[in-house]
Amino acid sequence: MVLCALLLLGFTVCEVADVVCRNLGRPWLNANEFAGGLFVWGVFIGMGVAVRRDQHFRLTAVGEALSGRKRLFVESFNRLVILGVGLCMIFFGYRNYLNGFGSFLMPSVTPIAVLYAAIPVAGFLVLLFTLEELINGWRRGFQARGRAAEPVMPPVT
Repeated sequence: MVLCALLLLGFTVCEVADVVCRNLGRPWLNANEFAGGLFVWGVFIGMGVAVRRDQHFRLTAVGEALSGRKRLFVESFNRLVILGVGLCMIFFGYRNYLNGFGSFLMPSVTPIAVLYAAIPVAGFLVLLFTLEELINGWRRGFQARGRAAEPVMPPVT
C-alpha cells in the first residue's frame, strides 16, 4: 500500500514539476514519460491493494444478506471470478508485455514494455490475494471485515 501511495505521489510531483518548469521557460521533456509510468504502475499496484483490503471488485450486498452454505457459494463464486480475471491479466498482460518491446516511448526511446509490465504484476497480486481470501474464507467462513460473525437466531414460531 505504501508503494502505491509513493507511486501516485511521484506522479503528482512530476506533473507539478512539469508545469513549474514550463512556466520558468525550461521545459522538462521527459516529464510525461515519468508521470505516465508512475501513474500506470500506481494504478495497477493499487488494484492489488484493493483486492488485499477486500474493497471494490466484488458485490457485497448479496453475500452479506446470506448465511450458511448459500453465502459460502456466493462468496466463493465472486472470488473465483476475480481469480479468473487475475489469471487473464497474467496471461494476456505477459503477451502484451512481450509485444511492448517493439514500441518505444519518446523522447527517451524506452520500450513501452516498461509500462505493460505492470499488468501481469498486478494480475499476480490479484491472484495471490484472492487465493488468500478464498483459503481463509473456506477455513474460517466469509464474514464482513471489521465485524465478528453474528449468531444466527432460530426463527420465532
